[in-house]
Amino acid sequence: MKKSLHNGHRQRLKNRFLQEGLQSFEDHEVLQLILFYAIPYKDTNEIAHKLINKFGSLSKVVEANPKDLEKISGISEHSSILISLFPHFIRKYMADRGKEKLSLDSSKKAGEFACSLYYGISYEVFYVICLDAQHNLLHYEIVHEGTIDEAPIYPRLIVESALRHKAHSIILSHNHPGETMNISESDINATKRIISALAPIEIDVIDHIIIAGNRYISFSEQKIIV
Repeated sequence: MKKSLHNGHRQRLKNRFLQEGLQSFEDHEVLQLILFYAIPYKDTNEIAHKLINKFGSLSKVVEANPKDLEKISGISEHSSILISLFPHFIRKYMADRGKEKLSLDSSKKAGEFACSLYYGISYEVFYVICLDAQHNLLHYEIVHEGTIDEAPIYPRLIVESALRHKAHSIILSHNHPGETMNISESDINATKRIISALAPIEIDVIDHIIIAGNRYISFSEQKIIV
């Protein structure tokens, strides 16, 4: 009887998703729906509430380290991997959508695209984004992990990437995991070194986008790069 009640609840939640999407779902209900596919014969409502109570929000749950998720009673390695998959999937999805001649011809477009690269990343990452002459996206890749203060950004790697992908110009981007929007002296100095390295091969750095959570700040908009 208990299994039948669970099955009825699961089907109702699935039907609701099919009819309405996730817009009206509470955070714990989203987690319940996800956990249906990792925990087949157990009520996932209590587990979902435990996750929200422990980590604070849906976004914090899916961004948590899988090993930390497994400390919650009822969460196995299978379940933790499924939950942690979502921000990585979103990044791949957004990148795939952007392959069809994505134009980054404004700081707003560049900032929104750059934000999508950092879903679920809790450490500092430095990207180079290569553009053609019309500012369409050619390629993007991680060239450094770790803070600018702790280790140098290697201009050589950025030059190699830009040449390899025949970039006419590039956009730099890195994130501030602490969600501070301040542009530091280190950020500016690193940008100047990269601009100097690219100048002899006539590849322009048209912007440097710093991401803080779901917000961004643009060197171009701040007139640091003109």
